[in-house]
Amino acid sequence: MSLFKRGNTWWIDFTTASGQRIRCSARTEDKIAAQEYHDKLKHDAWKIEQLGEKRKDYTWEEAAYKWLQESSHKKTHQKDVAHIAWFHQFFKGKLLTELTKDVIFEVAEQKRKETSGSTANRHLALIRAILRRAEHEWGWIDKAPFIRFYKEPKRRIRWLESEQVKILLRELPEHLAEMVIFSLATGLRQANVLRLEWSQVKMASKTAWIHGDQAKAGRDFHVTLNALALKVLEKRLGKHPKYVFTYKGNPVRQASTKAWYNALTRAGIENFRWHDLRHTWASWLAQGGVPLNVIQEMGAWESVEMVRRYAHLAPEKFGKYAAIVDDKLQDTYLAHEALQGFSGLPNLL
Repeated sequence: MSLFKRGNTWWIDFTTASGQRIRCSARTEDKIAAQEYHDKLKHDAWKIEQLGEKRKDYTWEEAAYKWLQESSHKKTHQKDVAHIAWFHQFFKGKLLTELTKDVIFEVAEQKRKETSGSTANRHLALIRAILRRAEHEWGWIDKAPFIRFYKEPKRRIRWLESEQVKILLRELPEHLAEMVIFSLATGLRQANVLRLEWSQVKMASKTAWIHGDQAKAGRDFHVTLNALALKVLEKRLGKHPKYVFTYKGNPVRQASTKAWYNALTRAGIENFRWHDLRHTWASWLAQGGVPLNVIQEMGAWESVEMVRRYAHLAPEKFGKYAAIVDDKLQDTYLAHEALQGFSGLPNLL
């Protein structure tokens, strides 16, 4: 059906001779007007395909629909759907050529006032990606507008001392306490802990495996299970045939619950999220002298830049690396001093 109604508005849906699907709002309640617009689109599509003419009237709806079709495999697909639905209230019926940087900024300001600059940036990133694809891949516009992002505050590092963890564990229900210990022992993200299945755990080799479709970076990675992680797993054995972490026989779907926040309050711990358990794990490793590239691999971060924020936590640990220069330079330094005729060399090395 080339024309159909959604609410009071007519919509157009047809496929061109080359197989491209055209689906968009006719932006009218008048069927005759909608039919005329439909015929124009079909005629324009024919000219583009048969005569090589370039169409100039692609709409926001067409671009959004094509983007969602092409990105349906992405992990962020549902977020894209939600962001596009929010943008639709402002961009509905607009041509892509009408989405100038000023128009986009005005809409982004609305989102920033509702939420925050960082949330607005996530929305702006999607708009930029759609418009860049419309320019570079689809050829729908000559040039995508420049989009400026809001400045965001530097990411904070919030972590706990071991004594704080002891207090917190006493306040948590047992199933959450076990999940906290496992998170601190492995550095896994909340989603990976919640969805962990026994099929991913190899107790004998002391490893667990996170599949690419479960990982934020989109690639498989293994987790080395230390003694505490194994102890938690041993306690969980036999409680569920598929999932590791359960409560009253059912998989745990959410860790940041009322029980979690109440326990934080009773423990006197403020401004702390579940994800900060991962920061705590990485901070403890850095303080223990573990090189940043090793922390990167263990935590499955995409680049070492993402773990540099932990470097300042253990500056004294770099002393042994700085001492390597002592060994290389000491003889050269002493020889230089001797040539200068100095005596009573200070014991600097």
